[in-house]
Amino acid sequence: MEPVAFFSQPLASPEPRSRALGTGSDSRAGPREPERSRSGAEPLLDPTRLIRDPQSGRTYYRGRLLGKGGFARCYEATDTGSGHIYAVKVIPQSRVAKPHQREKGRSGGRKTRLREIALHRSLHHRHIVHFSHHFEDEGNIYIFLEHCSRKARHTLLEPRVRYYLRQVIAALCYLHQRGVLHRDLKLGNFFITENMELKLGDFGLAARLEPQDQRKKTICGTPNYLAPEVLLRQGHGPESDVWSLGCVMYTLLCGNPPFETADLKETYRCIKQVRYTLPPYLSSAARHLLATILRPVPQDRPSLEEILQHEFFTKGYTPAQLPPCSCTTVPDLTPPSPAESFFTKVTKSLFGRKKNKSKIAPQEQDNLSRLVSDLVLTSICPLSSTKEPRQAQADVAPSLAETAPEEGSPRSLAALGSSSEGSEEYLTAATVMESTLCALRNCLAFMPPARQNPAPLATPEHLLWGGDLPSVDETEGPSPLLLQWVKTDQALLLLFSDGTVQVNFYVDHTKLILSGWEPLLITFVARDRRTCTYQAPHLQRLGCSQELRLRLRYVLHLLRQRSGT
Repeated sequence: MEPVAFFSQPLASPEPRSRALGTGSDSRAGPREPERSRSGAEPLLDPTRLIRDPQSGRTYYRGRLLGKGGFARCYEATDTGSGHIYAVKVIPQSRVAKPHQREKGRSGGRKTRLREIALHRSLHHRHIVHFSHHFEDEGNIYIFLEHCSRKARHTLLEPRVRYYLRQVIAALCYLHQRGVLHRDLKLGNFFITENMELKLGDFGLAARLEPQDQRKKTICGTPNYLAPEVLLRQGHGPESDVWSLGCVMYTLLCGNPPFETADLKETYRCIKQVRYTLPPYLSSAARHLLATILRPVPQDRPSLEEILQHEFFTKGYTPAQLPPCSCTTVPDLTPPSPAESFFTKVTKSLFGRKKNKSKIAPQEQDNLSRLVSDLVLTSICPLSSTKEPRQAQADVAPSLAETAPEEGSPRSLAALGSSSEGSEEYLTAATVMESTLCALRNCLAFMPPARQNPAPLATPEHLLWGGDLPSVDETEGPSPLLLQWVKTDQALLLLFSDGTVQVNFYVDHTKLILSGWEPLLITFVARDRRTCTYQAPHLQRLGCSQELRLRLRYVLHLLRQRSGT
């Protein structure tokens, strides 16, 4: 499995020391694992370059070393037939065949290895390394696992820590629900896939959860991550994994484990006394969560579900996805604007599936191309475009099919008219709900309160009103705010805080309004000011006029440009 190095370098703080993630030992000197590091053990023998399955006859080419531990080494392995790449864990038979390692409780014994294989084979989760297959020959036991190829050497700030911790917690929840304890949570057992997803691996010390009075008292795991009750020989429980999770969080944020010292006995003393220091650059939410998790009494620690409800996760920004370039550079972790989030939501709701372009009629494609080719996007910041709306494009072909409008009015429908004259310096907008006047000036999206007079940037006589749209009673909630707008040579697109999207077309003063989400409602104000509202599923099933279809496709293009899809 690919070792991944996480570097945590908060702002205005000295560069912390790195920790290695991946199958194998930590990259720094320090206390060794009590059960996986035995003095006097013979060195691990490298398998041959070509690994052959004695039963199936399939062969695998052994590649570079990915990591090593006390009893095994992990290599990159390629199936010579299919070219598929695995991570193969190689355990020498000599390490599991010795009498003293076949004894009960010995982590290197054959019985333990078989238990690891059976347990890992039964686990299937998005954030757990996938077990593929295994076999053995006279020299070694081979365990073939999912290959996680990413390495990450970079700074880790809190948004990124939340991104990875959420995935670790998801894997732990799955394990605990199935009655499995990992018992060796540490950065060295986390792996990053090609898609920048974290996966939990190495189940060599994993065990089934037993009742309190039947738990084994063995001290096993990595010293820096051991819980106090484990050192006191009270056995492992789900709370012990939670403690280790807290140590992982501290390490990601600070660069080194909380109880790490140069002496193993001192490390154990610090763990039992819960004695550690917090750097000043940590946020108050991170400090509080660490203090909540790292408690000496197991029953006082929060559950995994409670950890996810802590303000560190609920109030802090967590990126939905990390780009591959974040392996070598610090990604932009600026939270997206509400407008950008709405644009993305609208686009996915409307156009989640891409249509086959070959099915578009040639004439319709030409009309669409003429519309799209004239796009001139303008920022939400002060207007810079001085182009006048272009003249009318070719008349839209006669309606192909008319769809009966839905009864009732759109929910929370906001309608704004198009400005027929006035300075390009301001975007003047009009009615929302009961003809509430709103104005936008420069970068400010503002809706005047009920008791405040609106800014005199627009007057009703400057507005071209569309079809009569129903008003909404004030008791249904506050009026939506105008979050963002996009001006092109063909139309004006407006996005409101309730998710409503309105597009005003200059030439014929038609309007398209998208509102509601269960189901999506499409309101079309035609040239003759006639207003019809349709349910999107009905349009998909029954079809619509070419006039409406062309405008929907145009809105699709605008939304995709704004959301980056």
